[in-house]
Amino acid sequence: MHHTGFESAQGVWWKPAHKSEKIWVAIAFAWCMVLFAMMPLWHLRGGQNPSGIRARVEPVAFQDRVNEFVAEYGVTDANGSQVLENGIPVVQPPPGSDVYMMGRMWAWTPVLFLEKNAQYTLHLSSFDVNHGFNLYPFNVNFQVVPGYDYGLRVTPTQEGEFRIVCNEFCGIGHHLMIGRIFVEDTGLPAPGSEGGAQ
Repeated sequence: MHHTGFESAQGVWWKPAHKSEKIWVAIAFAWCMVLFAMMPLWHLRGGQNPSGIRARVEPVAFQDRVNEFVAEYGVTDANGSQVLENGIPVVQPPPGSDVYMMGRMWAWTPVLFLEKNAQYTLHLSSFDVNHGFNLYPFNVNFQVVPGYDYGLRVTPTQEGEFRIVCNEFCGIGHHLMIGRIFVEDTGLPAPGSEGGAQ
């Protein structure tokens, strides 16, 4: 038997819901309300919010800051030439300093050498498009947006080589956008430890 779109479909959709269906709909609704009520608490007390400072900055002005940072703390070889890693300048700032890193298609500049257990303020910005800052292998993810300077207070607690992976698609060379941070143990005590930096 054929029916047209003007005739009601046959079925049981108009019958009242079974008691067990009503219970599960009520549980799902109650859970949604719990999550909705938790949103302000997550915003105020959650550890997912950036722990730093945000400011507006023109991309060219931030690039100038990065260039000044590289000129001041850039690593040089015996001949006084700037040390480069795959064409990217290598920088070794002193503990407690402001560290500037810029994302642009398709590189992170500069390569950083930091000291273990030393505190820094890491300033991130993009020159062109949105980039994702993922510090591998840690679960550190941050959106880097042009026009904003994000200052994050960081204290490296493990030595080694860490990679910065862009996890926001930024064009044809996106897969090549890998930055590097090296952390060296210079014997500084951990912050908060006996005799350590506070």
